[in-house]
Amino acid sequence: MNAPRPCNVLMLYPLFTAESFWSFGESCKLMGVQRPAAPLGLITVAAMLPESWAIRLIDCNTTPLGDDDLDWADVVFTGGMLPQQTDTLRLIELCRAKARPVVVGGPDPTSSPHLYARADFQVLGEAEGVIDEFVAAWEGGARSGVFTAPKFQADVTRTPVPRFDLLKFEDYLYLGVQYSRGCPFTCEFCDIIELYGRVPRTKTTPQMFTELETLYRMGYRGHLDFVDDNFIGNKKSLKLFLPQLAEWQRAHGYPFEFSTEASVNLADDQELLNMMAAANFFGIFVGIESPDPATLVAMRKKQNTRRNIAESIHRIYGAGMLVTAGFIVGFDSEKVSMADAMIEFIEEAAIPVCMVGLLYALPNTQLTRRLAKEGRLHADHDLASTTSGDQCTGGINFDPVRPLRDILMDYKTVLERVYSPEAYASRVDRLMTLLDRSRQRHELAEGDIRAKVGAMETVHRVVTAIPEARGPLWQTFMNCAKRDTSSARIAVQMIAAYAHLGPFSRKVIDAIDARLAALDEPMPFPAAVASAPQAISPPA
Repeated sequence: MNAPRPCNVLMLYPLFTAESFWSFGESCKLMGVQRPAAPLGLITVAAMLPESWAIRLIDCNTTPLGDDDLDWADVVFTGGMLPQQTDTLRLIELCRAKARPVVVGGPDPTSSPHLYARADFQVLGEAEGVIDEFVAAWEGGARSGVFTAPKFQADVTRTPVPRFDLLKFEDYLYLGVQYSRGCPFTCEFCDIIELYGRVPRTKTTPQMFTELETLYRMGYRGHLDFVDDNFIGNKKSLKLFLPQLAEWQRAHGYPFEFSTEASVNLADDQELLNMMAAANFFGIFVGIESPDPATLVAMRKKQNTRRNIAESIHRIYGAGMLVTAGFIVGFDSEKVSMADAMIEFIEEAAIPVCMVGLLYALPNTQLTRRLAKEGRLHADHDLASTTSGDQCTGGINFDPVRPLRDILMDYKTVLERVYSPEAYASRVDRLMTLLDRSRQRHELAEGDIRAKVGAMETVHRVVTAIPEARGPLWQTFMNCAKRDTSSARIAVQMIAAYAHLGPFSRKVIDAIDARLAALDEPMPFPAAVASAPQAISPPA
């Protein structure tokens, strides 16, 4: 077989076109970086392409795209998640205007390929299972086509080391690696099981160490996120990997501290908690969604039932790992008002960073199929919002059971109360009393990007930018500093996060107020007569 011919590949990571709770714009500025996380997916695909192909990466969130970049390219790769949909479509049109073939892939094109029909190529599903077909077609002269990977069959033990060399480390708050794909649970609203399946597939331990060694040799230190859909989805493999990870960390002087995403049943396994602490994990994202057991059952998130969730969160704190959590407002099974119950839970659990959103029916989920069958799904449900903070803020993209006004009022109430400076600072303070960091390494590794800004300077910048938070945040920082240096470090991270979360929550509240005002506008006759008394959600 002839060797692949040289080819210039331009990889474009699209803009996140709307700010969200996840963007942390102001917090990144405080830390001297441009974005929280680097584009792991594109640099992984880059590693799968022939060695003879020249590759450039432009993250459109950090670096401007110039005409000379497109002029250089023989082919352009782009794509991403739903919040990047608008810019992905823009980039496709830009490439077409420049007569540059464009390849699109990633979660959103896989879920909604019809929206990306203008791309020359679609590579759908997990790249490992189909990229060779694309390369062969390209080498054979094809300049359009659709390549769909078999579902859930990609062998991640053959996934190459991502092309970390394509990144500018200084642009990002942290980098990512992936150990597993898939999740064993069946949450109705989630698209992970539709994209990656319910049987988590894991990389090998030597494979992971090759990735870590690559980053170590390149000089990267500090925060490294395992981007797994559910890090503990395959506990058997994980328990073999973690002790070796802890030993690797010890042998290398603990260059990394890790975060990840995991289901709340992590709290049931003390052995696993201890292993993660020994490997230097410091943070876990947990999808809690609702404090109401009936709502959890209805959304098929049964792993969160039959337990006291707040106590589970406290057990994770006891292993030295802080918890950030996701919450959703707008499920059919919610009581007349659920705001107070959600707020009380957040306070009881002492979770400072709460990603609270309105329910959004993602493309290609059980929820979306059910709503479509019931005739409640809006026609443009899979179009990304470009006018609101994010797709959750722009939800609800279906006709709800509860009056929309009640849902929006609950959402507004939750945000107003949990992100008031006093409430946020109080939760940070209580978190520090619950967090047992005795098993983690506390020292900042040399070269850690977060060391660029001192603790006092960070706090000062936040309270200067948000004067109403000055008293509560300073008091919390001083309380934590008196306890121990590790406590103060985590507190500073939480205070830096508030630089984004506080102001952005107020922007979201303003957007919700605008939606409420629109609902209150009198409808022109005869629509007002014909409409049902319960509010029907306008398209998101």
